[in-house]
Amino acid sequence: MKARLNAGIESAVPADLITQIRACTLCVDELPNDPKPIFVFNPSASLNIIGQAPGKLAHDSGIAWNDPSGERLRTWLGICSDTFYAATNILPMSFCFPGYKNNADAPPLKRCAPTWHRQFLDASTATLTVYIGRYAQQHYLPEYKNLTDAVADWQTLLPSQRIVLPHPSGRNNRWLTKHLWFERDVLPKLRKCTTDAIKQHYC
Repeated sequence: MKARLNAGIESAVPADLITQIRACTLCVDELPNDPKPIFVFNPSASLNIIGQAPGKLAHDSGIAWNDPSGERLRTWLGICSDTFYAATNILPMSFCFPGYKNNADAPPLKRCAPTWHRQFLDASTATLTVYIGRYAQQHYLPEYKNLTDAVADWQTLLPSQRIVLPHPSGRNNRWLTKHLWFERDVLPKLRKCTTDAIKQHYC
């Protein structure tokens, strides 16, 4: 799978940009491991997925969303693993695993998104953008007071082909239990928009 993902990355954007990112050491002094940027960019992707930062499992495997959170995200989107990796651009707010803080993954490092995201998004032909977690929401949709407000405003965002999701980590099970409207009202619409976006690019 990793070889196929890398092939998709290199065919979608200029080789010199890929080389620059693979060699990026901007945050080397802040990382617990050697820099290892993890992202996916496909030439005909239907979805842009902008998340937080790769976790340790993704760091070790080199594959984004290669963990239980990724499984839940694919369930939310209503797509299988093969479709997920073939139909998405995956741009975390921090391309490298940031380590741990207070017994959880540390926040994304702050240099990645301002340095690299715009170049990829300008090249993207995806029709639906999914922002996952409060760091992506705060960066791209700062007009919302908090993540919950942004998720709850899905009826405003979806017509412009954008949506905000909570992070699918098990740490957010309490949030999901407290906000039952998310699974009842938001996920069916998200799955339909995902299906429509994929059909547009792959039919």
